[in-house]
This record gives sequence, C-alpha cells and structure tokens, in this order.
Amino acid sequence: MAQRVSYFEWMLQVLERAIKMDNLPYELYKVLSRPERVLTVSIPVRMDDGRLEVFEGYRVQYSSALGPYKGGIRFHPEVDLDTDKALALGMTLKNALNNLPYGGGKGAVKVDPKRLSKGELERLSRGYARAIAPLIGDQVDIPAPDVGTTPEIMAWMVDEYSRIRGYNVPGVFTAKPPELWGNPVREYSTGYGVVVAARAAAERYMGGLQGLRVSVHGFGNVGQYSALFAQRQGAKVVAVSDTSGTVYDPNGIDVELAMKVKAQTGKVINYPKGEKIYDPMASLFVDAEVLMPSAIENVITKDNASKVRAKLVVEGANGPTTPEAEAELYKRGSIVVPDISANAGGVVMSYLEWVENLQWYWWDEEETLKRLDAIMTSNVKRLIDRYESLKSTNPSATMRDAAFILALERVYRAMKARGWL
Repeated sequence: MAQRVSYFEWMLQVLERAIKMDNLPYELYKVLSRPERVLTVSIPVRMDDGRLEVFEGYRVQYSSALGPYKGGIRFHPEVDLDTDKALALGMTLKNALNNLPYGGGKGAVKVDPKRLSKGELERLSRGYARAIAPLIGDQVDIPAPDVGTTPEIMAWMVDEYSRIRGYNVPGVFTAKPPELWGNPVREYSTGYGVVVAARAAAERYMGGLQGLRVSVHGFGNVGQYSALFAQRQGAKVVAVSDTSGTVYDPNGIDVELAMKVKAQTGKVINYPKGEKIYDPMASLFVDAEVLMPSAIENVITKDNASKVRAKLVVEGANGPTTPEAEAELYKRGSIVVPDISANAGGVVMSYLEWVENLQWYWWDEEETLKRLDAIMTSNVKRLIDRYESLKSTNPSATMRDAAFILALERVYRAMKARGWL
C-alpha cells in the first residue's frame, strides 16, 4: 500500500508546481520549502486532581518576507509539527495572496481541549503564552485562534503576555473578546468571508448565489456562519453536518434554529426537522450546487471525489481537498475556490483588528464589515481573473494554482527587493 502523502508534503508539491508553472526561480522553492524558525515547547500544567501533566507545543515562524509572522494557534490531540509547518506555509501564502502586510506562522498544542476543565485550559493557555513570549510581539509575530481555541483563550494569552511585558499589548493576539480590544465582527468573519468568496465565484460561473443549494460540512464556528450568511445571501442551505451526523432537508434548513440546537445540545443531528443521516461525511455528497467543506483537512479524497455533486467547492477549512481529489473534481467540471482565498476572512479581520489595536482606535461593526467585504471581494475577483488567464494557456490549471502563483509572485518580489534571492 502506498504511503499517504502528508499535508506538508502536499503543500510542497503544490508550491513546486506553481513555481514551475509561473517560471519563477527554483531558488524560491528552496527558501520556502522550510520555515525560518521552529520553536518546540513543553508546557507543565497542574491538573485539578493535583497531577502534573506536560503538554507539547509548537510555534512555526515560516516567512517574514512580507512582514510580521501571522497565524493561529491550534489545540488538537492529533496535531504534530509536520501539520503545523504545513499550516504556517499556508498562512504565508494566504497573507500574501490577500495583500496583507504579514508573513506566515502557526502555533499548536497537542491536547484535546474538550477533556480539560476551564481552569486547566486557562493554565495551559497561559503556559503556552509564556513559553512563546520571547519570540512574539505586536511587531514580530501575532497569533490568533484556530481549531480548538477561542476568543476567551486569546484573552488569557494577551493578559499573560501583557503581564510579562508590564503593560497592555493589545495587538500581540487578535480575535480577542470586544472587552479586551477585539472587534465583534471577528466572531463570524471567516464564515462571512467563505460566503463572499462563494458569491464572487457564483456570480462569475453560475449567475449568482441567489437560489443555489448549499451544503456545509462541519458545523463549528466557520460552518455555522458560512451557512447563516449563505442563507442571508439568498441561497438555500440543504445540508449541514458535524461529528454527530448530517441533517438534510431539500426544502431548506432553518440555520438559526440549527445553530441554537448545536449550542444547546452540542449536536446538530438533534435539529428537529429534515432527514437525519448518522454519517458526518454525507453532507459532502448531497445534491447541491455549492459545497462548503468547513471542518478539517483531507475530507475530499480520490476515493470519494466522484460522489461530490457540487459544481462549486468553496473551502472553509484548511486543506479539505487532496490533490488527487481536486484533479478529479476539475475533470468533472467542478471548480474549487482554495482555502487560502475562501477562508481568508478571519485573517483579513485580524488585520483590521491589529490596525485598530496599534492605534488604540475602533471602527463600529457596520464599518468593519464593509471593509472586510470590500477587501475579500476585491481579492477573490482578482484571483478568478488570474485563474481564467492562466487556464487560457494551461488548461489543466486550477484556481489553487492561480492562488499560489499570485501569492508567490508577491513573496518573490519582496525577497528580491530585500536581496534574499
């Protein structure tokens, strides 16, 4: 049996393909195939029962060519350094693609946060912030939440970092609660951005998002708000899923009710209407024009891609589509809006929050949302234009190729200007 390609190896394959396709110097691949700095930390935590547990964590600072490192912190039991490097490379390209003044980074702790009490989680969060404090700062490396972390965790971390520095440093972490210099738009910014990307692509290829059937795989923060804003844009959400299973209703799901059920019971399968399918993967294969995979990586594979009916796949999660699956989808006439564009709403909003924090200034929610929408819309349209241009000379090109090329050109120009290449 062939060995499965890791997420990082896949990212490097796509990176190398884009560099060759755009005739960029191979030196660029040599530089970007490894991170600038990797920090591995041990975090001792006193548990509620008196035991001492030691957790392993990472902070990967991948590239600073375009500015401070920027990327989230993941708390997950299956995380490893290889995955963290892949995510940090992805953030490098995502920030470049979306014209943000950031390099790329990512952090992680190998832990199941659901198994910790609130006190244990706070002690772990503060311990991680202390461990990485020497290498971060509001002009150096600006973390944010990712899978398994929340604005509350960011509040603990920014407080711990500020204690170490001896003064408040709001801009060192983003996606904080509004009470601690955050912006309320950040809670739903990633999901909102997924819908902005879907809207732009649907307008180009499908006559608009209005009336299209949408399925959402993953009903955490990103999936919930993707579903909610898709519905508010006039689409019909016909399926949603989480680890408990899939709810399918061809007549349309009441997304706000599904969100309440999820909040109250922890399981979207308890939604009182529609058909219940006790398989989270079923949402990938229902009859819908638009699919928003918004859970984890590698859920659409070469083994199941043929069952995906959607003509437009908009990646709310990081890396949900494997290279083999993506090739199969394009052969069948589907288009994939890649994660580094589609789920960039969170980091775009983090940028807006960071700008506010550095100036000790705030925009209201309406103004913030207007800025987020304008930035995302402009960036996605630019990506689609580049994809169409690329496809005219290279029919096998994907929108991910175009995204990587746009990002890499910006990184290359910065490295060239600095004299690194």
